[in-house]
Amino acid sequence: MRILRRDFLKYCIGSAAALGVDFSTLGPLGRKLLAAGGSPTVPTYPIGPVYTTLQQTVNPFDSPPGSFPALPPPPSPPNTPSYYPTIPPYEIEQYEANSYGEWNYVDADGDVPVVPYLLPDIQTPTQNPPNVTASTTDPNQCATLLTFFSMSDVHLADKESPARSLFFGYDYNSISYIPLALATSSCYSGIILYTTQVLDAAVQTINALHKKAPFDFGIALGDAADNTQYNELRWYIDVMDGKKIVPSSGKHLGVSPNDPNGPIDYQQPYQAAGLDKSIKWYQAVGNHDQFWMGAALVNDYVRNTLVGPKVLNIQIAAPDKILDPPRGYFMGVVDGSDPYGKIKFAGPQAEFEPPNPPPIVAADPNRRSLSIGQWMNEFFNTTSQPAGHGFQLVPPSMAAAGAACYSFYPKSDVPVKVIVLDDTDKSGANCADGALDNARFFWLQNELEEGQNADELMIVCAHVPLNPYAQWNPTDGGPYQYLSNWDTKSPISQQELLATLWSYPNLILWVAGHMHRNTITPQPNPYAENPDYGFWTVETPSLRDFPQQFRHIQIVRNPEGNISTFVLSVDHGAAPLEDGSPSPALKSRQCAIGAQQIFANAGQQGPNMDPATCVYNAELVTQLGQLSQKLRSKITNISPVVSSFEISGNAGSATSHVVTLNNTVVGSTPTQYRAGESPFSGNGGWLPYSQAPSFTLSSTPGAKTVYFQVMDGSGKESAVVSDSIRGGLAG
Repeated sequence: MRILRRDFLKYCIGSAAALGVDFSTLGPLGRKLLAAGGSPTVPTYPIGPVYTTLQQTVNPFDSPPGSFPALPPPPSPPNTPSYYPTIPPYEIEQYEANSYGEWNYVDADGDVPVVPYLLPDIQTPTQNPPNVTASTTDPNQCATLLTFFSMSDVHLADKESPARSLFFGYDYNSISYIPLALATSSCYSGIILYTTQVLDAAVQTINALHKKAPFDFGIALGDAADNTQYNELRWYIDVMDGKKIVPSSGKHLGVSPNDPNGPIDYQQPYQAAGLDKSIKWYQAVGNHDQFWMGAALVNDYVRNTLVGPKVLNIQIAAPDKILDPPRGYFMGVVDGSDPYGKIKFAGPQAEFEPPNPPPIVAADPNRRSLSIGQWMNEFFNTTSQPAGHGFQLVPPSMAAAGAACYSFYPKSDVPVKVIVLDDTDKSGANCADGALDNARFFWLQNELEEGQNADELMIVCAHVPLNPYAQWNPTDGGPYQYLSNWDTKSPISQQELLATLWSYPNLILWVAGHMHRNTITPQPNPYAENPDYGFWTVETPSLRDFPQQFRHIQIVRNPEGNISTFVLSVDHGAAPLEDGSPSPALKSRQCAIGAQQIFANAGQQGPNMDPATCVYNAELVTQLGQLSQKLRSKITNISPVVSSFEISGNAGSATSHVVTLNNTVVGSTPTQYRAGESPFSGNGGWLPYSQAPSFTLSSTPGAKTVYFQVMDGSGKESAVVSDSIRGGLAG
């Protein structure tokens, strides 16, 4: 896929009245453009066809499969410490010339790769090779109990903020005095130019999937904002709400046609699509949402720098005290007037001493750092559902302590409880690690105890994954190893937490983000009599970094009567613009691929993951015998129930022979329906389910009664319901 080194789309100045542009959302930027004698058009960025990774990975819109040589990202970090990329990551205009950022990967048959569902064994850690086979279960032949999406690590970035850590990443591994541990794509890659547009593309992809098979809810697993800033969080919520987005700050460089380089696409205001209003979405908190670059407590120096005109100046001699004096390195900002997002004001302090100009930027109060309480409160300023996006459910004592913990029930008729846990390290010692204090641990225990006693299936959603696999498979024949991503000083150790979770057999999933990868780790219960009992740690990839995906998760009762969780990765459906040039989100995909090739991020890999695509789709089986006895009975007996049925919205009389059958179904998700003017006999007449199918009434005069019935994927049928409508038909 060749999506860079093309002309940037030039945005015309047109009639605001004709387009209905609301300049109140543009603030000083809108007034500035109006004063220049024009009115900004606000473009949209529609997506292309939506494919899941079961169908193909990284949709190659503008080139047929096999048109170019395969060049997937490297499957592992370079083996030699002398490795240097051909170009630094900020030379985006050189990506194509140096074969960075292209995704033309095809399999041996010349086809775009697909990643089928695998069926890992819960006992995998003790086996080598692991017992992972292909799944043969068809989700469409199961009784679907719950469907949701999880997304994580969007990292909405104010690229022009003066308090970022750009310098550590922008000239990766070519400046000897930058510690390699600090030189990461998290600090800089071209991805940060387009973070809002990528989220917009993902939201449109979710909407497209929702039309085919509705989601019951969505969960965002933290790191919504990249650097605790108010404007970053507002962009995030406003994209989800479908508002007009101005993805720039300070002087809003690169927006006006009067800028020397003209309008720059990643700086342009645009109209976000917004998440389908029928989908409720909930939020968890991440380390980047509350700590400077996710790595250190925000101090007064950072707070003042964020809203002021001076660029962050830090020291690198002691990484654990990076924000403290003595300082000596300016971190730089993205030059919003440069089409490739060049970095300015980055380097040793000596380079900016007289007679050289000082690193000064336009101050912006909207860059202010939010406390965790302020961060949660912003989710009440929203037009999507529910108001608060979960934080309205946080117990007052938790909120007062700055802990974002709550629980909710996605479907009143299905016994599934979702526990949203804030497992970030609040101590400041290891801000990027997981940790729990006693208050959050006791709260979690109480939520699990209540769910177990109520015979509910339970899912924990958190930012930091629990006891996840290390990046690579073992080479010595031993068992798989695990990451050390839990703070060793946490009041509650990871092992103590695991032991507690294993004591609640109704818990089946720990869903998390943080590591920017698709890894799935079994957590077999060492105390259970049956070795097939336990739960699963399911990681959700990042929308920021390669492969820029989210998860589609479906919990079903499989044909054997057990619980299967189908975990599927989905690419955002970014597409070219009408003139054939790449949309901003499509350019971000190339930057993500290029960054993976340049930085060789190990975090994108993991056991059983497809080495080229970094995707792991799976069917995760939970044995029914593991669950409490009453929950087993509930799961076994769940069937679809038509809770409401009306002809044409309960119209008094029919005005046409063609009417609409409005219906609501609870319990298991229906896959088929049938309708007729007489009671059903036999097992025929089934059609693909719709919430409002059309139906043609007979032409005979008089009142009509329509009978209606649905069936789920496992073959369980609802009771037959009916409704009547008076005559008076037209035509």
